[in-house]
Amino acid sequence: MNNSLMSLYCKGNPEIGTSLREQGSSSPNPASQKGSSAEGSNSSRTPHRATTTTTTTVSAGGWFIDKTGRKDQENVLIDLCEEESASPAVTKDTDLSALEPEKKPKKSKKKEKRKTQREGEGKGVDANIEESVMSKKARTKLPELQHSAVKFEDVGGNDETLTELCKLLIHMRHPEVYQQLGVVPPRGFLLHGPPGCGKTLLAQAVAGEMELPILKVSAPELVSGISGESEQKLRELFEQAVSGAPCILFIDEIDAITPKREVASKDMERRIVAQLLTCMDDLNSLRIPAQVLVIGATNRPDSLDPALRRAGRFDREICLGIPDEGARLKILGTLCRKLKLAADFDFAQLARLTPGYVGADLMALCREAAMTAVNRLLLLQLETGTMCQNITDDQNDASTKSQDMSMSRDVAVESGHLSTQQGELEQLLSLLRNSKSLSEEQLADLCIVMDDFRASLARVQPSAKREGFATVPDVTWDDVGALQDIREELTMAILAPVRSPEQFRAMGLTAPAGVLLAGPPGCGKTLLAKAVANESGLNFISVKGPELLNMYVGESERAVRQVFQRGRNSAPCVIFFDEIDALCPRRSGHESGASVRVVNQLLTEMDGLETRRQVFIMAATNRPDIIDPAVLRPGRLDKTLYVGLPPPADRHAILLTITKGGTKPRLEVDVNLEEIAHDERCDCFTGADLSALVREASVNALRAHLYSQTAPADKGHTFSSSSVKDIRVSRQNFEEAFKKVRPSVSKKDQLMYEKLRESLTR
Repeated sequence: MNNSLMSLYCKGNPEIGTSLREQGSSSPNPASQKGSSAEGSNSSRTPHRATTTTTTTVSAGGWFIDKTGRKDQENVLIDLCEEESASPAVTKDTDLSALEPEKKPKKSKKKEKRKTQREGEGKGVDANIEESVMSKKARTKLPELQHSAVKFEDVGGNDETLTELCKLLIHMRHPEVYQQLGVVPPRGFLLHGPPGCGKTLLAQAVAGEMELPILKVSAPELVSGISGESEQKLRELFEQAVSGAPCILFIDEIDAITPKREVASKDMERRIVAQLLTCMDDLNSLRIPAQVLVIGATNRPDSLDPALRRAGRFDREICLGIPDEGARLKILGTLCRKLKLAADFDFAQLARLTPGYVGADLMALCREAAMTAVNRLLLLQLETGTMCQNITDDQNDASTKSQDMSMSRDVAVESGHLSTQQGELEQLLSLLRNSKSLSEEQLADLCIVMDDFRASLARVQPSAKREGFATVPDVTWDDVGALQDIREELTMAILAPVRSPEQFRAMGLTAPAGVLLAGPPGCGKTLLAKAVANESGLNFISVKGPELLNMYVGESERAVRQVFQRGRNSAPCVIFFDEIDALCPRRSGHESGASVRVVNQLLTEMDGLETRRQVFIMAATNRPDIIDPAVLRPGRLDKTLYVGLPPPADRHAILLTITKGGTKPRLEVDVNLEEIAHDERCDCFTGADLSALVREASVNALRAHLYSQTAPADKGHTFSSSSVKDIRVSRQNFEEAFKKVRPSVSKKDQLMYEKLRESLTR
């Protein structure tokens, strides 16, 4: 067998291989040396099995496999590089093979260098992660206990709510009462209502009145992106509340962390709900129950998990609805305690002008009225020259450039080239450049008057208006012409129960009535509903029937529920459904399931398990014959009033109402409204048609006046800016208007509505 193979593999004791290498290296035969060098060069390329009888030289850098029977060295891979590195006898032919063991330490050094570098980078990354986590924990530390200065006297218009709250707070001041009875005291209550109604203010007032520290936290602050951290924050929050007992724990916007678990999209949301339930239950499981009152606030109570609303957790639910006129009067009195008002200020009138306003809206209104008063007074002083001396002194201290600019502005004002807006802007800029404080004499007349609030009403939009509430302070019975019989029916159905509730309760008339106004379009059905709401001082929710319909399954029914929930929150109120035939058509076997579900939901809300409690329903339609009969039964829309085409006498009353008794617009002497009302051309005219007739006649009179004042021009017409006080509407203008205005109800439709009227009066 080839001797070179013996140099790589040796069978037996490794000491034999060492002696063999020594013999091979000490042999004087040059052929053997030459063979050994050749063997060393080929030993790493041609591995073959060798016998134990052959003696050969093993090249440096080879591998030796021990296959003897020794158990401690069986199948052991031995590197011979270390043995050869200690041998002094190295031949010339083995120099190339000896380079290999010298390169390996270099590679290992590079690997060690890279490894050290990676370890350093890893430590740096770990340090950065640890630093970021620590900084995040420092930023998201739990809130501290605070002491509130708000009292119950700072909360206006909620006397019934405050009375109910005081009953729930007895155990916080006298815990021995419940301990004596062996009853677990209430752990918390839920405040819900529209935004701005005073939920947060009420929680602070509870803490201030009880002189207890309050731990206030917003629910979204407890949500974290790291798994388990949100639950840990909740546990730490309740531990902090228990350690600071007696105290109040207030969780604002609690619906953000307590959605219904069956519809929760993430497991984290379910875990947070379960953790909050556990924390509230643990308050009662302590050996000595901690005096911790948990208050939650939300705008959407129906979105909370039902387990959170059971007894032992949030025992009571207190609804803060939209304030009525009486509540608004008390809120305005509370907000204006520190304001300087005029001596003859009328709070009752302001309360009537603000339907649908909540506490936050009234506060914004007071702030806007104060700004209006400041602007009014300062501009008035600028116009009268009271502040001219201060402004002149301030301008004298300015630079030459500013003096030149002021001189150019004075020249422009004297020349009359600046418009009214530019003049007001210049006055405000002069006021801003004046750095001197106002004197006491100048501030003596500064106060808020009623006109400031009236001017601010147009700039402050109530929150309820965006939720579907309509403010109708300008529509009164005086704006409704004729319809005297219908007005009496509406007064007994809606106005009387509001003004005299004791008499109705004594007669057993507790359920509020529902009224359906039916008739041709343009006869004043919507106008009647607005006048009723304004006359009674009730909140008014206007709902267009088609706007509740939604293409998604269940959304239309949810919209109906929300409308009635808003009505219950703002009771007493009037819910007006316009075009109700689109919302509840007659059910049949051919109807789709969606429309049937909407009708069923509406029927349930009108007269279901929940009583409406001072929620009055009014509806209007042109087609009462296609409405489902179940809607018109007693207990729902039980009273149907037909608003038909006005007869000549009613047309005369409507014309007098539209023209304000012939004063707006001004009428010529030859115009007789009674003759116009009895004209045959007005037989099928509705109230809307008569309004269009008066408007068209007024436009004709205005056109004739403008063209009579027109100067001749080559192109087009140039209208004069002369006064229009002398413009009067003549009989000729009405004759021209009759040529353009046609009745909106044809003869055929009139016969159809007459038959409908007969069917409704049976």
